[in-house]
Amino acid sequence: MAASAAPSPSPISEPGPDCPLCPRLAAFRHEWRALEPGWHNAPVPCFGPTSARLLIVGLAPGLRGANRTGRPFTGDFAGDLLYATLAAFGFAEGDYRAAPDDGLVLKDARIVNAVRCVPPQNKPTPQEIRTCRPFLAAALAEMPNLRAIVTLGRIAHDSTLLALGAKPSRLKFGHGAEGEIDARRVIASYHCSRYNTNTGVLTAPMFRAVFAAARSYVDASA
Repeated sequence: MAASAAPSPSPISEPGPDCPLCPRLAAFRHEWRALEPGWHNAPVPCFGPTSARLLIVGLAPGLRGANRTGRPFTGDFAGDLLYATLAAFGFAEGDYRAAPDDGLVLKDARIVNAVRCVPPQNKPTPQEIRTCRPFLAAALAEMPNLRAIVTLGRIAHDSTLLALGAKPSRLKFGHGAEGEIDARRVIASYHCSRYNTNTGVLTAPMFRAVFAAARSYVDASA
């Protein structure tokens, strides 16, 4: 009787603290470890339970935000708006104080970045985005209850579609654009960066409308 094939190993959703896959990002990380040894200065892991029905996909850690604190969107302006909005729609509980030990808990939501390491000037290269995509795909694969995905910005949006096995042309990026990809509702949003909010590209009501749509879809799929 022939032996059955060994199961394929599960994809790894978290890069190691010294991930060498992107030489430019690794060099930048080592530079900041020397400058700020008390900072996280490593790939930033996902935040929130794998059982969540909502996933938020950002671009990359901010230098003085998640790269410093080790938690996505924690320590910079983008986190102020994101976590307040998540709390308003019941996706977060507790007080956000821009520190990973603030006790904030995500409820039925999870956050991940398309690129896990901080890039110089917050601009990952196309190759770095591609290299990090398997970690995004693995994070998606380990969420059995996933129903809705909010993508923050074009890079996160396009990389999420590719990680789901779809072409970016399947759902072109635009604030509020929605579509079904592999039985998941993908909802696009402008990134909640200080630049976008200061220039009026993204307003708080526009951002809340995206999460209102996500809340409605998640509740309807219960």
